[in-house]
Amino acid sequence: MGVSAFAAVDLGASSGRVIVGRVVDDGDGARVLLHEVNRFPNGPVRVPAVDVGGPGGPGGPGGSAGSGAGGATGATLRWDVLALYRGVLDGLRAATREVGTLDGVGIDSWAVDHGLLDADGALLGNPVHYRDARTDGVPDKVFATVPAAELYARTGLQVQPFNTVFQLVAAQGTAALAAARRALLIPDLLGAWLTGAQVAEVTNASTTGLLDATTRTWATDVAERLGIDPRLLPPLRDAGVLLGHVRDDVRADLGHHAPLPVWTVGSHDTASAVVAVPATDPDFAYISCGTWSLVGLELDRPVLTEASRAANFTNEAGVDGTVRHLRNVMGLWVLQESIRTWNEAGLPADLPDLLAAAAQVPPLTTVVDVDAPEFLPPGDMPARIAAAAARTGQTPPQSQAETVRCILDSLALAYRRAVRQAAALADRDVRVVHVVGGGVRNELLCRLTADATGLPVVAGPVEGAALGNVLVQARAAGVLTGSLADLRAVGARGLDLVRHEPGGAGTPGTAQWDAAEARLFS
Repeated sequence: MGVSAFAAVDLGASSGRVIVGRVVDDGDGARVLLHEVNRFPNGPVRVPAVDVGGPGGPGGPGGSAGSGAGGATGATLRWDVLALYRGVLDGLRAATREVGTLDGVGIDSWAVDHGLLDADGALLGNPVHYRDARTDGVPDKVFATVPAAELYARTGLQVQPFNTVFQLVAAQGTAALAAARRALLIPDLLGAWLTGAQVAEVTNASTTGLLDATTRTWATDVAERLGIDPRLLPPLRDAGVLLGHVRDDVRADLGHHAPLPVWTVGSHDTASAVVAVPATDPDFAYISCGTWSLVGLELDRPVLTEASRAANFTNEAGVDGTVRHLRNVMGLWVLQESIRTWNEAGLPADLPDLLAAAAQVPPLTTVVDVDAPEFLPPGDMPARIAAAAARTGQTPPQSQAETVRCILDSLALAYRRAVRQAAALADRDVRVVHVVGGGVRNELLCRLTADATGLPVVAGPVEGAALGNVLVQARAAGVLTGSLADLRAVGARGLDLVRHEPGGAGTPGTAQWDAAEARLFS
C-alpha cells in the first residue's frame, strides 16, 4: 500500500478544522496519521432585523424601528457560513500544498441547522443558529398536528426544540421560507458549493425529525401535514459514496491540479466519531464529548418504544446501516460558557488551573440537571448554576473551583443516567464506555465518568470525528476494505488511549452517586 491522503473537514460549534489524514502501512498493518492544517473560529452572530415595512424604513420619514407590517421583531442568532466556507477553502489549499494530490475530501459538522436556497440555488441568508429562540413553544404547536408519540414512532428522534422540523415550522410565514426551493444541512450546503450536487447524507438527515427511522426515507406525509414542502428535502445519500468532484474553478483556486473527489462520510460529526471508537468489545457505550455530549449505544435497529420516547432517547442513523441510540447531554458547553463569563468579568479562568482546583473540591457537594432548558442559551452559567442549586435545596457553589466541580460531577451524573437507561431500553449489556472528542483531554471528567458509571472508561481519540471521516473516505476510495470493525482496527493502531478504572482512592461510591441522583430526579 502506498500513502493515500484525505482531507477531513470537521466543523464544530466553536471551531472548524481541516485535517489531513494519511493512510499508511509500514508493515504492521494500515493506520491513519492525522495532521491539522487549518483551524478557524466558529460561533454565533446576533443579527438585528431591519424594518422594511414603512415608507422610509426605520428612522426615515414615516418609519421607526420595529414598526410597520412585517417589521423588525428583534435580532436572530445566525452562523457566519461564508466565513466557514472560507476557512474550508483555506484548509484545502493548505492540504494541497502539504501533500500535492488529495485522494478525497469529506465534510462533517453539527446537526439540524441548514441553509435555504432559492430557485437559482442562491443562499437565502446565513443559517439560523440552533440556540436561537425562534423555536420556543414550537414543539407543542407541532404536536397539536402530529402527536409526539406518533412523530417518535416514525422518526425516532429525541425532542429538542432546535430539531430541523421545529425550525422549519418556526420559519413559516417568513419571506425566506416562501422563496426557498431547497433546504441543505450545513455539510451538504458546503458540499454543494464544492461540487454542485444537492443531496442529504443520511446520518445528518436523521437529525431533522423528517426521516423515517425504519425505512431511512423522507417522511413526506409528515412534512405535508406540518405545512413543510417536501420538495425542500433533497435526494438522500448514504455515507461512503461519491458525492461528486470539486468544480474546476474551485479546484484551480485551491491549486489542486488533479480531479478531486468529494466523498460522503458520516456527515453528522457524531456519526463519524462513532466510526472511530476503538472498540474491541461489542458491548460498549460511547460518549462523543465536546460542546455537546452524545451518550449512547450502537445498534442494528431503532428503539421506537414508548419507554424510549419517555426517556427522550433518539435514534439517529449511523454508518453502514447502524443506529445511534443516544441522548444529547448539554456537554462542555456549560463549562465553556462559565469560562467566557469569568473572562468577561476580568476573573482568572485558566482551564488547567480550574480543573486542578476542582479536583480538590469534595465530590458531589452540589449537582444540577445540566439538561435543564436554562442551560441551553448563551449567558451567565455560574449564576444559573447557583440558582438551580438553590431551587433544589443545595448550597450554591461559592468559588470558581466549586462551580467547575459542580459542572463535572453533574456531567458525570448525566452520563451515568444515559448509559444505564440506554442499556435498559435496548436490552443490552454494557461493559466499557468509550469517550471520544475534545473531552478526552479532561482527565478529571473521564475519571468521574468511570466512577459514576461503575465501568472502565477508555479515553481517545481526541479527533474522533476527523478520524472516522478519513476512515470512511478511505474505504469509499478503495484504499481500505471491510466492515466497521475492520475500520476501527485500522483507526485504533497507534492511538494513545488512556483507560480509567472505577473506584479509585477517594472517589465517591455507588451509594453517593445514587444519593446525588435522587436530589435531582427522585
